[in-house]
Amino acid sequence: MSIRLDKFLCESSDLTRSLACVAIRQGRVKVNGKTQRSSSLKIDEKNDQVLLNDLPMAGEIGPRYFMMNKPEGYICANTDEEHRVVFSLMQDEINLHKLHTVGRLDLDTTGLLFVTDDGQFSHVVASPKHHLEKTYRAWLAEPLIDNAEEQILAGILLKNESEKTKPGKLERISDTEVLITIGEGRYHQVKRMFAALGNRVEKLHRESIGKVKLDPLLHSGEYRALTPQEFTDLTG
Repeated sequence: MSIRLDKFLCESSDLTRSLACVAIRQGRVKVNGKTQRSSSLKIDEKNDQVLLNDLPMAGEIGPRYFMMNKPEGYICANTDEEHRVVFSLMQDEINLHKLHTVGRLDLDTTGLLFVTDDGQFSHVVASPKHHLEKTYRAWLAEPLIDNAEEQILAGILLKNESEKTKPGKLERISDTEVLITIGEGRYHQVKRMFAALGNRVEKLHRESIGKVKLDPLLHSGEYRALTPQEFTDLTG
C-alpha cells in the first residue's frame, strides 16, 4: 500500500504533519538508504525502509489497548491546565495524542481504566447496550443503613432525576466498606447512590469491568497492554 512520506512519518512517530515536512526538508529522512526531501513522495509502507534520524520507523502504530491503575489526582483527559492527566503517565508511548480513555474516572477515583486508540472498542466497552457491569470498592463516611442491599437491588432514585437506577448489587465488607456493581454509568452515579442513602463516599476504587479485573501486579499509575483473552472478554 502506497502512502505519502509525511503521512507515514506522522503515523509512525510523534511528529505532526508540519514537523514531518520540516524533518524531510532538513534531510533527516532516508528511504531505502537514500535521503529524501519530498514530503509528497509515495512509499510502500510494507516494503520500503524509512529512517528518521537514522532510526527505523515501523509504520502505523495501533490499534492499541491498555489497562491502567489510575491514581488519585489525575483526570481522564489529554490536556488540562489545572490538573495532572493520565496520559502524562504514558510518555513512552508513540503517538500519545491518538490515545483516549474509555469512559472516565473522577479526579479522586482510582482503579481500572482502559486506554485505546480504537473508537469502536471504546463504544463496545462504554455503551450500556453491551451490559458490561462495573464493580467498585467504596469506603463510606458513615455506617451503611441496614436495608442498603435491598434498595440498591430495587434501584435508587437519584437527585434531580426521574427514573431509578437499574438494579445493582451490593456486598457489605464492613459497615463502611462495600463492593457495589452497577450496569450503567450515570454522572457520578456511585457517589450519588450513596448520597441518596444518606451517606457519603470518601474513597472510590474501580476493580473490574465485565469479566476483566484490575491486574493486582499493577501499582498505582502503572499500565500494561491488554491480553488477547481480556480483549475477547470485553468485546465478545
